[in-house]
Amino acid sequence: MEGLWRTVTAGETGEKFAAFYAMLTKANAQFNLTRITGEEECRVKHFLDSLAGIDYFPPNADCCEVGSGAGFPSVPLLIARGDLTFTLIESSQKKCRFLETVIKELGLRASVVCARAEEAAKGPLRERFDICCARAVARLNTLAEYCLPFIKKGGAFIAYKGNAAEEMEEAKGALRILGGAVEEARTFDLPQEAGRRTILVCRKISHTPPQYPRGHGKERTSPL
Repeated sequence: MEGLWRTVTAGETGEKFAAFYAMLTKANAQFNLTRITGEEECRVKHFLDSLAGIDYFPPNADCCEVGSGAGFPSVPLLIARGDLTFTLIESSQKKCRFLETVIKELGLRASVVCARAEEAAKGPLRERFDICCARAVARLNTLAEYCLPFIKKGGAFIAYKGNAAEEMEEAKGALRILGGAVEEARTFDLPQEAGRRTILVCRKISHTPPQYPRGHGKERTSPL
């Protein structure tokens, strides 16, 4: 984590993280983006947590993020890795406008799609990306149905989780149906006793059947 901490606090990337934090706190005063508002807490629980999966993103990867919200993990990854490109999928128009401002102000290689993931996955974005990631969106069996349809065969779904052992067991059937399989699960502790986290890497080993995602909220109400 020491090297990632320098990325967050020093040099050009440190300046961009500071600018992102300023934009985040300003927007948070107008509408709810995050309950974490202190600068040090934000650095640890948002910025460092987002960067913890950085090594799982291949060079020059074309990435997708589902449920971007305030831009975690995508914005920290884009700040630290100028080679990455991201398509940010978010259904809230207010959050989309915030993300568009951040992208413009920080000069990031990203675009925003204001849509529900289950609808966007049925269009031209389907099976287009090297990586699809998500953080704090849904349980793994539901999240897999949102994310795996966006990934090309051979790519990966990266899920940012807390304690994920139960969810991994619960999602085995869903991953198999959707064309994925858990390749790696790395658990780590954030600094300052900020909590235990897990990075899950699920490889896309076969095409997702065309009926998924099912839509109409079935991903959450009747998970695979």
